[in-house]
Amino acid sequence: MDPLSPEELSRYHRHILLPEVGGHGQQLLKAARVLVIGAGGLGSPVLQYLAAAGVGTLGIVDDDGVSLSNLQRQVIHDTGTLSEKKSESAARAIARLNPHCRTVSYEKQFDAAFARDHLSRFTLLIDGSDNFSTRYAAADAAELAKVPLVTGAVGRFDGTVTVLKPYESGPDGVAYPRYTDLFPEPPPEGLIPACAEAGVIGALTGVIGTLMAMEAIKVITGIGEPLVGRLLMYDGLAARFDTIRYKRRAGT
Repeated sequence: MDPLSPEELSRYHRHILLPEVGGHGQQLLKAARVLVIGAGGLGSPVLQYLAAAGVGTLGIVDDDGVSLSNLQRQVIHDTGTLSEKKSESAARAIARLNPHCRTVSYEKQFDAAFARDHLSRFTLLIDGSDNFSTRYAAADAAELAKVPLVTGAVGRFDGTVTVLKPYESGPDGVAYPRYTDLFPEPPPEGLIPACAEAGVIGALTGVIGTLMAMEAIKVITGIGEPLVGRLLMYDGLAARFDTIRYKRRAGT
């Protein structure tokens, strides 16, 4: 791993003071290559906190442009970036935040074909998309590539986060669960409205996105207990967190 420069040692000093992270953990962050699906409500805090944390390379997958209605929650963008590509706007914001973080922008949609071409270059996948087809595609691609996946979702006032590593087994020898063990199939079309139809409280995406960034840091550095086989649920109106466990279905 590349050594940390004097400027990096100063920038990440509060991380390095933590015995659980230290200089070695910071070097692991620097060596990490993280692909983030979406530079929107969830992707914004994920990208900002991972860049600030010192992740060496961040890939940004988003084919959408910045619109005025995004700015209530997609805080990596601002009024001056309206109509720009989100991937480009996010990359420039990251460069201002941390020049040590390299960005790779993809103005495309994430699907199986994209994953075949690009996912092998990354060590972690984070899904901040807002549709089920992308979520299932991300889960399938991450399992095939044997890359950990941090995935999150939000509703109007609630959200969820989990971590997937179905290509590995737990201490009991049982394989970790897949995304389909948690959500066997997508809901019927139109059953769950998009945020453009139902609305979403802006700060909620910050809560869930920051939790996703925290899980990513844990996976990269090997500290703590990532949310593998556990779904963290947040109810913003009740100010309550709950966690449920889920397992690999027999025979899968």
